[in-house]
Amino acid sequence: HMKVGLAAVVQMMVQSEKAGVIFTVDPLYQDPNLISIEVGYGLGEVVVSGQITPDTYRVDKNTLKIVDKIISKQTWAIFKINGKNQNLHIKEDKQNVQKLSDSEICDLAKIAKKIEEHYQSPQDIEYAIEKDNIYIVQARPITTLDQKRIQPSFKTEAKSESTGDGMNVSDAKVLVQGLAASPGYGVGKVKVIKQSKDINQMGRKEILVTDMTTPDFVPAMKKAAAIVTNTGGMTSHAAIVSRELGVPCIVGTGTATDVLKDGMEITVDGTHGIVYEGHVDLGGSQKDSGTISADVSDGAPVTGTKIYVNLANVDLAEKVAQLPVDGVGLLRAEFMIADIGEHPRKMLEEGREKEYIDKLANDIRRFAAAFYPRPVVYRATDFKTNEYRNLKGGEKYEPHEENPMMGWRGASRYMTEPDVFKMELKAIKKVRDEFNLRNLWLMIPFVRRIGELRAIKEMLHEVGIHRTRDFKLWIMVEVPSTVFLIDQFCEEGIDGISVGTNDLTQLILGIDRDNATLAKGFDERNDAILRALQHTITTCKKYGVTTSLCGQAPSVYPEFAEKLVEFGTTSMSVNPDAVIRTRRNVASAEKKIMLGMLSKLTEKIAKEENPSRIKLEDE
Repeated sequence: HMKVGLAAVVQMMVQSEKAGVIFTVDPLYQDPNLISIEVGYGLGEVVVSGQITPDTYRVDKNTLKIVDKIISKQTWAIFKINGKNQNLHIKEDKQNVQKLSDSEICDLAKIAKKIEEHYQSPQDIEYAIEKDNIYIVQARPITTLDQKRIQPSFKTEAKSESTGDGMNVSDAKVLVQGLAASPGYGVGKVKVIKQSKDINQMGRKEILVTDMTTPDFVPAMKKAAAIVTNTGGMTSHAAIVSRELGVPCIVGTGTATDVLKDGMEITVDGTHGIVYEGHVDLGGSQKDSGTISADVSDGAPVTGTKIYVNLANVDLAEKVAQLPVDGVGLLRAEFMIADIGEHPRKMLEEGREKEYIDKLANDIRRFAAAFYPRPVVYRATDFKTNEYRNLKGGEKYEPHEENPMMGWRGASRYMTEPDVFKMELKAIKKVRDEFNLRNLWLMIPFVRRIGELRAIKEMLHEVGIHRTRDFKLWIMVEVPSTVFLIDQFCEEGIDGISVGTNDLTQLILGIDRDNATLAKGFDERNDAILRALQHTITTCKKYGVTTSLCGQAPSVYPEFAEKLVEFGTTSMSVNPDAVIRTRRNVASAEKKIMLGMLSKLTEKIAKEENPSRIKLEDE
């Protein structure tokens, strides 16, 4: 120890206009490919102490593209004036705006990436910005990473007087929302602690609710079933300590101490940042599962091709989520719109836009929550004019069409009624942002032309939805023109496609599937359909666009499933009753193709005098 040189370091104070913290591995999802950046106005003390709820930005470490942003209101900040720290009010026009520009976010991400590479370990970094200059004031290893915590599958659940399995999340009332700071969930009675001197009032397995935590709160935090705070971000004291303790935590709710009262029984979902009233079952209970059993699910074969499920009825969401599926490949909007019961144009003209958005968002939320973190691909409304006319007020707005199937539907309707379509988009944004269910994606039906896709992407941007790592934009391939132009659609910018075999087969073969006289000729295995599928899938693969198929053919015809696997489709989406059967058909097809390839390679090696000359791609 005598060889260690000690010194008092004297540094000039950085008079920061903005400051914050960077984690080079996202602290909630513990994703090594995500950089998490937090920022607040003024000195960084308000961020690290949790006195305010900062902005949070996530950046893809590999591409340095911004994945998402959470903008938080900041009404005050600490600035050093005349040698003293002073709390100053932030002008109203600055309180709710993005505090770091996109270029500053990217600059910080680049610096953080270099620091992590230098130290060869994930870093917890503090920074300050003064007069457009970035200063790094601290870098240390992240202390809260734990491989076992990557999947938030554990439960910290308090026992309360109201025993039982708890209600379904779909029926639960949301009390407050905030930033998901530590995953898992806790059930218990509320204990509001306003000052650290009162922590002796905290009982074991109660829910700690406070404005913010400090080191003095740690004994109470250790007792808690979950923690909820008014202020703070992902790097606040409450968030960091909760992750170390393995206690579910939500920060930055703004109103927790006002809304939640002592003795209330609540459920805290630390994975999504939501507090529910009462005891809510967030563990995927097997109760009342009908014909879906764990034994059947456990015995389903593993496949390289993803098997998704088609859904429409919100009451089946939790039950179907127990099936061995990789997500929802087709979430039909029509049932949810029909349940609302009124024509969306009518509600919009009556000034009830918020009512429509809230009702639709609530139903979509139930699907996304049931399947989280598996993706849920929401197909925007594809009502035909005769179907829309059945809604209350529909006769006023819907024209008569001789052939609605080939009429005003899907993408063409969104272009002519952008204000109605934007209500759907706002519902999607509400589910993703307010409920933090980032597994919700969007699929556009009945796309005919490139211009339609271009206009829809512009509408997405107008409501603040952008393609990111966790938001994918798909289109349906149901029209022959989309098959012929699939390369142009890929170049225009999409993440995935789903082939609607019913409409595509009708339009390629010129057969109405509802016509009993022609019913025998309706067959997805027709060579024309298979050629269209092969062209579409092969082209999408070249552009890195995922491909899916929504229809029953793979579950009914094993040879059809084999063809799709052979073409290289990445997924198939079928009705719930066909999931197990389809997975078995696909597993068999994958094995057959792999054995065939192995047989050809073995035969080639046997014929070759010098096997090392065989090309690498053959291997």
